[in-house]
Amino acid sequence: MANWPNKDPDDELDYVVDWSQWLGEDTIVSAAWSISPSGELALERQSETDDMATVWLSGGVAGEAYEVTCQITTAAGRLRSQTTKLKVKDL
Repeated sequence: MANWPNKDPDDELDYVVDWSQWLGEDTIVSAAWSISPSGELALERQSETDDMATVWLSGGVAGEAYEVTCQITTAAGRLRSQTTKLKVKDL
């Protein structure tokens, strides 16, 4: 499981998953995001390019750690997920 830098509860920041090394010649068609535990950390918006998926997150509770999962679907019909740990901390 990858880790992103700590996030302050007041920040709304973008986080990226770079799939380029795994994709080869394939491309991303869609990306779906989920957060566990759900509730306090909010998914504000998302986007994807041919080889990267981006999510903008806000909120969260200081002292909590969240697992943010990105699942992509590729043009070749492959599915792949990556979960990243995000700690929320008063910075």
